[in-house]
Amino acid sequence: MNFLTAVKNNRERERSVGLRVTGSEIGRVASGARRGEDLMTKAVQKVTLSPSRDIPFDKLVLSQSNVRRIKAGVSVEELAEDIARRGLLQSLSVRPVLDDDGTETGKFEIPAGGRRFQALSLLVKQKRLAKTTPVPCIVRDAASDILAEDDSLAENMQRVALHPLDQFRAFVALRDKGQSDAEIAAAFFVTPQIVKQRLKLASVAPTLLEIYAEDGMTLEQLMAFTVNPDHARQVQVWDVIHSSWNKEPFQIRRMLTETSVRASDRRAVFVGVDAYEAAGGTMLHDLFQGDDGGWLEDPALLDRLVTEKLQAEAETVAVEGWKWIEVALDLPYGYSHGLRSLSGDPAPMTDDEGAAHAKLLAEYRALEEEYAGQDDIPEEIDARLGVLETEMEKIETRPLIFDAEEIGRAGAFVTLDRYGALAVYRGYVRPQDEPVDETAVQDGADPALAGQGADRDLTDGHGSAVHGGTVITSGGQLIGADLPEDEDDGALKPLPERLVMELTAHRTLALREAIGRSPDVALTLLLLKLVTDTFRTSSASGSCLEASVRQVYMSAQAPDLKDSVVAKLVDERHAEWEANLPLGDDAALWDYLTVLDQGSRLALLAHCLSFGVNALHEKVNPYGAGISAGGLTRRMAHADLVARATGLDMVEAGWEPTVDTYLNRVPKARILEAVREAKGEGTAQLLDHLKKGEMASEAERLLKGSGWLPEVLRRNDLVALDGEGHAEGQGADVDAEVADSVSEADLPAFLTDDLPAEGASMLAAE
Repeated sequence: MNFLTAVKNNRERERSVGLRVTGSEIGRVASGARRGEDLMTKAVQKVTLSPSRDIPFDKLVLSQSNVRRIKAGVSVEELAEDIARRGLLQSLSVRPVLDDDGTETGKFEIPAGGRRFQALSLLVKQKRLAKTTPVPCIVRDAASDILAEDDSLAENMQRVALHPLDQFRAFVALRDKGQSDAEIAAAFFVTPQIVKQRLKLASVAPTLLEIYAEDGMTLEQLMAFTVNPDHARQVQVWDVIHSSWNKEPFQIRRMLTETSVRASDRRAVFVGVDAYEAAGGTMLHDLFQGDDGGWLEDPALLDRLVTEKLQAEAETVAVEGWKWIEVALDLPYGYSHGLRSLSGDPAPMTDDEGAAHAKLLAEYRALEEEYAGQDDIPEEIDARLGVLETEMEKIETRPLIFDAEEIGRAGAFVTLDRYGALAVYRGYVRPQDEPVDETAVQDGADPALAGQGADRDLTDGHGSAVHGGTVITSGGQLIGADLPEDEDDGALKPLPERLVMELTAHRTLALREAIGRSPDVALTLLLLKLVTDTFRTSSASGSCLEASVRQVYMSAQAPDLKDSVVAKLVDERHAEWEANLPLGDDAALWDYLTVLDQGSRLALLAHCLSFGVNALHEKVNPYGAGISAGGLTRRMAHADLVARATGLDMVEAGWEPTVDTYLNRVPKARILEAVREAKGEGTAQLLDHLKKGEMASEAERLLKGSGWLPEVLRRNDLVALDGEGHAEGQGADVDAEVADSVSEADLPAFLTDDLPAEGASMLAAE
């Protein structure tokens, strides 16, 4: 503070408080300002740094005051290579060496920087550095109050290690500026794998990196997040587990890979990771611990490749001539239940195989004899014995040879074993393929095959397609037989199986209602069941009498079934009986049933029996569970008998062909067939150029009230009367003389708009 400044400050204080400063006071202020300035100068001490200078290498020696005694960190050899590459980044801290009388000797000792000096010494020894090369040094005064050990300790303890995240980001910066992983690894004396790990850590979601930088997660947790490169998924997992008690690294890895498939999975082993990646699949890898080859990120692609490869293997097996082949990733327990297993003969060994087996057996027996009396067999000998056993087992495991005639009626299963290897189980005969004479079902009497038309010769009766004489299926579905949804070549295809099940569900419920109001028929049906149990001992149960009704659940049903006319009738009748029956007390119920008149008893019997009716068309299971093909045939024929006896008419039961219940579920050829049968050829021709959606809508309008039914809903006895013009669903309400003509009212609106009456008639005639 100078004199003028002091005066100015005092004047400002004077103005603020209304005081006046005199000349003598000004002098005192100036004098005080000079004294304060002198005190401040004395309080602030100046820092003097040790000078730096270049000292020839041969003038430097190690100091015994260096506190580092134990080797740690980068080796001297690696440090020497680093100095050779980039030079000395940090000067040595030295002190003059004094003789006994305190005179400097020209040498300098190194209390801080001993490893750097040793690295320089190695370079001099390798003649890569001259002895007189000047070395940058910080020279401490020999008379300094700071001890040499103090300098050495401070240099090592006050050093702050680089935060791992800064190291990760630095590696990324080096790579972004053109250095390869190998170059970075060589520069810092680490393996390329470590560089890849550091780069992987730096690629974690920025949000998680910031959490790690603030010590919000451990390095091990951060490592776990690198297994999945999806930043959004990483953050999502952290949000879930960060407040959880279980946020161990293994839990993070599990959550990040839970939708992926391990490379050790048998499916991946079967297909091969190379084939998966060649098909466009991506992999997840853990660079920080063993991952068994990583994870396959696209399970859908893997499953498709497994299916394709299994099907290809099945086609190879089909060349052997089997009647059927079932392809499955997993065979259920008891898959061969109910099937007869063929007993084949092992194929004989060839001369080469026999010679190889004899050689292996001779070596095996020689080793056994040599070490027979020893308690401990050397590990290498034990390992060799194991190899010999494996090789002999491969030769001894012979493929079975079956009779050609048996092969023609038997089949095989193609699947994977638990290790991902192909497994083929050959030689199983289904009951329906056994060589026995069976009475053929009357032509056209099997509702299960109704509507199959010209396509029946493509199947084996079980919904399976034929590949070169062999039926190959997977999960009950024909391999390669389904046409794309948009493919419609106009041919009359079988009805979709799901649709057949839904239609027969309608028929089942209608039969229940019909039996419920037909006590005599219900009694006959019950007697039929009892007589069958009595006289067919092969199917009789072990009890003296187990006549029961089990309500059948219709697994496939249309959405409108519960609101249909017959459903309401069944529910109303059930509610009436339920309101009158004393269901809570068995004794009271017994008394109630005893006093019922005969008509009421029969009506109740019919109602209860109706719930056991099952006229469903279900999938055939040839392997034991579910219904067989023969059982399904008998069920549908039996249902038709009941339909005849009750006079069932599905039109009166309320079923109509609508867009949702039928027309939009079948190909265009089926729609045209329905219109043709109900309204004649002329009307069908007017619709054949329309798109399917428009065709279905117009067909619904035309078929309304026509009484037309698909084959599976028709009664066989009425179908047999088709030639007499009384067939159900065959357009019986259409006069035969006008079957091929169309009235204007029957035409779609967009075909009759703006047309004169005679024009419409001419169009119809055409």
